[in-house]
Amino acid sequence: MAEVTARPSRSAPQAQAPAGLARSALAPMEVAGRIARLRELLEGAGCDALLISSHSNIRYLTGFTGSAGLLMVRADDAVIVTDGRYGEQAPAELALSGAPARTEALGGAEQVELLGELVKGIGRLGLEGEHISWARLRRWSEGWAKDVELVPTSDLVEGLRERKDAGEIARIAAAAAIADAALLSVRPMLEEGPTEAEVALALDTEMRRLGAAEPAFETIVAAGPNAAEPHHHPSPRKIGNGELVVVDFGARVDGYCSDMTRTIRTGRGRDLVPELARVASVVLAAQDAGLCAVRDGVAAAEIDRACREVVDAAGFSELFVHGTGHGVGLDIHEAPALGERSDDILRSGQVVTVEPGVYVPGLGGARTEDTVLVTGAGCEILTLSPKV
Repeated sequence: MAEVTARPSRSAPQAQAPAGLARSALAPMEVAGRIARLRELLEGAGCDALLISSHSNIRYLTGFTGSAGLLMVRADDAVIVTDGRYGEQAPAELALSGAPARTEALGGAEQVELLGELVKGIGRLGLEGEHISWARLRRWSEGWAKDVELVPTSDLVEGLRERKDAGEIARIAAAAAIADAALLSVRPMLEEGPTEAEVALALDTEMRRLGAAEPAFETIVAAGPNAAEPHHHPSPRKIGNGELVVVDFGARVDGYCSDMTRTIRTGRGRDLVPELARVASVVLAAQDAGLCAVRDGVAAAEIDRACREVVDAAGFSELFVHGTGHGVGLDIHEAPALGERSDDILRSGQVVTVEPGVYVPGLGGARTEDTVLVTGAGCEILTLSPKV
């Protein structure tokens, strides 16, 4: 990991395939104490207990990785209510994580009955407002929760998730190393005239071969005029000579994501369109400014401002059409937000992206992105692939 305290270098060590990606080879995560930390927030949120419905939040609090389940956190216990598919997996994962919770794997009717029992004596039950649909809320309020006051809460678990422990950082760093190694392997392919879709598939395959559970999100490969679309879907279009290719991708290791974008020029023997050459240069300078602004205690909006000032000075203000970055962890997009309207403050232990971009409709564009760890002195860059 390269620490940035001044103007960051664009050169980086050659990416190497990470070794030892078994969970036991990574630093342990501090899962056992997370539910207790959450309980300390319940009174301030105006609830006596909290029902967790976000799968990412359940995984964070307990280590349970199943795709179906609810976590009831009460004053004196915590219960995962899931179905028979996870009757063995759930208790095994909780035993591994050390989370102080029990699991109940039941059929649908039995789950409803158990939830009704669990809320007896509870006056106000908190729900995760951003994860509950209107239909689900109505069904619960007319069923097992009809005698309980349901209280919307916001970002209780997400707030705990913002600052990563050593085990979480190790997993994100491993995911970043896999992405670096995958790009190192696939990059020469760009000179062979492949389609965007072929490059995306090659990156996804290589990340899995290197130990990733899966890509962190749908890989973006956008060449030539398609690079003017920030979230372009890889297409059958062949990558040409003398083009800019925006490659945005990441790996997932033991649930945790990395996120990296590189803008790669093909065909060194052919001059790039002058406007695009300038766009690429401005984006690199903007990202340098943003990385240098990252440190503990700085307003997230300041990172956006540092990048945007460089882009604005170059006359491309209207072509930088998204925020500068976001948090990364169990979800590819999580708090904090690095945008001009963000109220977040960066804190040591957060992992964020810095990713300015400039997009010229009909011509092309460029974006450069790193995943970085916020520190007191600046930031440690976790994605180390060369930028030129």
